[in-house]
Amino acid sequence: MAPTARPSRTEDVPLRLGEGRISGVASILLGACAFVAVLCFHFPEYLTTPELRAGYPHALLRDLLVGGMVLAVACGAVSVFHSRSKRLGLTGIGLALAAQWLGGANIEIEHRATPLVTFGFDWLVLALLANTIVFVFVERVWPHDPDQLTLRKEWKLDLLYYAFNHVMISVILLCTTFFSEGLFGWAVHDGVQDAVRSLPVLAQFVLVLFVADFAQYWGHRLMHENRFLWNFHAVHHCPARMDWLAGSRIHFAEVLFTRSTVLLPIFLLGFSEAAINAYVVWVGIQGVLIHSNTGLRVGFLEYVFTTPHYHHWHHAADPEAIDKNYAANLPVLDMLFGTYHAGARDRWPATYGVVGKPLPHGFVSQHLYPFIAKPARPAEENVRSAAHRAATPSAEAPLAAR
Repeated sequence: MAPTARPSRTEDVPLRLGEGRISGVASILLGACAFVAVLCFHFPEYLTTPELRAGYPHALLRDLLVGGMVLAVACGAVSVFHSRSKRLGLTGIGLALAAQWLGGANIEIEHRATPLVTFGFDWLVLALLANTIVFVFVERVWPHDPDQLTLRKEWKLDLLYYAFNHVMISVILLCTTFFSEGLFGWAVHDGVQDAVRSLPVLAQFVLVLFVADFAQYWGHRLMHENRFLWNFHAVHHCPARMDWLAGSRIHFAEVLFTRSTVLLPIFLLGFSEAAINAYVVWVGIQGVLIHSNTGLRVGFLEYVFTTPHYHHWHHAADPEAIDKNYAANLPVLDMLFGTYHAGARDRWPATYGVVGKPLPHGFVSQHLYPFIAKPARPAEENVRSAAHRAATPSAEAPLAAR
């Protein structure tokens, strides 16, 4: 077995009250968000999402920015006072002061023409703050694995994936819109779209959830069963531990593929804006929740909606679960098409990760991996490999999944 690398000061080290590390991490998070927010005020046409920018309550955002900078300094001061190492606290204070030095909440916004490509730093800040507050709380209060740490190994890599895929939202929208409208605009039928829009919003929401998940199911299954596509999707499966941030480890090419696949039926059927917005909110929460390290159970609803327990089995390296539970939202699709893992309700996976040769570490190397790696084994050979690994665990079990 290869020697285990020593964890950094913020990886696989428990966060305990009174040591100054919790306040230090909070200070850096708030300071970094404040710094990025100030840049968004300076360059809104380049660094903010046009679809969100139009509805921003600017007075409220300025107040939140001031509050964030004050909290960053306060948390940093607590960290400096309690911690032996002053690095975390001083970094958070420095980011907050840099944000204030750049103008803070007093920047006058200049309205300029929006370029073709923008970067969603505003979306990153809002989503990161909301998800951190909600899901760190959920994972600490109702954990599946209470021994797993908030700042577990490779959290920095997953945070980088999270940031990149949020910042690139404009590019994602451009590509997916071209795929649906540019390539399939000829298939739009006004009568079909009028009939869909005439439905109540709730009925439209249920329908959009089904057709989008149907498209995503088959796209997801194809990535498992196609030799070439699996090398892209393997990036998403390589984390050895599951939590709300691990679900962000997705190759950018897969992001484009999945979003395009899901958007196409939504575009063709012409759902109302209210139904689409409800769907976007649902999948935004659901997509993070199902990867999270939470043991929350919802009884019979686990047959209706995908849950963390259900999706954890999809990420399992256990032989019985290889290439099962593809549905992102509706388990009925797995039941219909023979990929439902029915025997998993009373327990959780023993291991996570990719069966076989481990993937390289690092953001760039993982993005290059699909283009330089040999075509991976198809799904049925993966199952046999997993069964063989289970029979000889000491020799075959992937190190990352132990």
